[in-house]
Amino acid sequence: MAEPSQAPSPPIPRRVNAAVIGAGPAGLVAARELRREGHSVTVFEKGSQIGGTWVYTPEFESDDPLGIDPTRPVVHSSMYESLRTNLPREVMGFMDYPFVAGGGGGGGVDADGRRFPGHREVLRYLEEFAREFGIGEGIVRLEREVVNVAPVEDGSGRSWKVTSVNSNNKEAVEEMEEEVFDAVVVCNGHHSQPRIADFPGVKSWPGKQIHSHNYRTPQPFKDQVVVLIGHAPSGADLSINIAGVAKQVHVASTTVVDPNNNNINYPSQSHPTFPNIWIHPMVEKACGDGSVVFRDGVTVFPDIIIHCTGYTFHFPFIRTAGIVTVEDSSVRPLYKHVFPPAWAPGISFVGLPHRIKYVFFFFCVCKIKTLLFPLFELQSKWISGVLSGRISLPSEEEMMRDANDFYSAIQAAGVPTRHTHNMLATAALEGDDYSDWVAAQCQCRGVESWRRGMFLASRSNGQARPETFRDEWEDGELVIEAHRYFASLKP
Repeated sequence: MAEPSQAPSPPIPRRVNAAVIGAGPAGLVAARELRREGHSVTVFEKGSQIGGTWVYTPEFESDDPLGIDPTRPVVHSSMYESLRTNLPREVMGFMDYPFVAGGGGGGGVDADGRRFPGHREVLRYLEEFAREFGIGEGIVRLEREVVNVAPVEDGSGRSWKVTSVNSNNKEAVEEMEEEVFDAVVVCNGHHSQPRIADFPGVKSWPGKQIHSHNYRTPQPFKDQVVVLIGHAPSGADLSINIAGVAKQVHVASTTVVDPNNNNINYPSQSHPTFPNIWIHPMVEKACGDGSVVFRDGVTVFPDIIIHCTGYTFHFPFIRTAGIVTVEDSSVRPLYKHVFPPAWAPGISFVGLPHRIKYVFFFFCVCKIKTLLFPLFELQSKWISGVLSGRISLPSEEEMMRDANDFYSAIQAAGVPTRHTHNMLATAALEGDDYSDWVAAQCQCRGVESWRRGMFLASRSNGQARPETFRDEWEDGELVIEAHRYFASLKP
């Protein structure tokens, strides 16, 4: 008689020793999810405190204001002093740790209770998140900069050698440490390596140029004529900031596209609210006489050009050839923006995808990033589950084929390489909503419907009230729904 069939036994969970690079939002939630899965975690943070780019400092790279010298001493944060979030706090927080006023980021005598708070309130939220989940001393190593990550073979499978130094004394050989980990999760952010606008004459233009990475306050631009390249969230804010002290602010964009990836041009026009701001089409050229010519022929003679043109990914600690390459803000090869197929799951990346919504603010186009903290959370759940064996990945061959098919589709569709990780630009090619797809891999709930609705309401409000949308809104029903959901999370 045949033996009765039995269901296969579930795999024995694997517990790994993981290194996380960076203690910003992505690194903190990655550490939490790894620990929840039972893994041992060490977080390397080159700064003196957690928070990543949300740690404001008045310091900037004065010796290299464009940030183009790869050997420069890097100031990690790109925060400017007056920055406020462009999404309400309810939308921004992690899915199971609400970002609300009066708690979860809102406590303390210096709390910023506004729905669209300043950067210090976001940092406070991250600090409280870390305390709540025990991601502190013993887990996070402050002022330890990772300078090399390399695969090693130790006879029991692939492992990784992580070399770190004291970030305040990088040349001290005696303080260099080499440690071996089972896995490395890269969470070093992407707001410290500037992308610079490229148009005829820009490299030889005789005036001063800086990148918005090095902008802190408007005072240095008093009574100046400023050309500002780019009108994403930082550019939109900076133009208004600077207009309060500058003689003239001329805003242009070399990278604006609509959802169909078509370049947008419009004639030069004055701003409807700020009389010393002009909105221009893209820059045609910069000239040796100090002038800047826009594509509609309008010419100005600025004192300074500010590049608000975004950032590129930068992993100076990955020196081993064949892990990943970075070309024009595209990190390859990666399966679903996270795993290099040949090295999965030993090394992974959190935070590369970004979805950009394009909305018309009067005469200009602005971009609003959406739901990044929840996305970091879902990617971290996926990585943690894969490392434990609870979640399976396709074979290396299948992952590489999927990645190559995606890159070929991007090229065939005419999507610029720099938009490889732009979820809106590639939505038609990737099919499912990316965050929902990752949630399905984890067998967990995805981003809440109220959160998506609140984002859309905020976007619409921003279109109607570009200067006041942070303080005037009409989504009270969604706020009630959000707080009802937050209450359900309490034990």
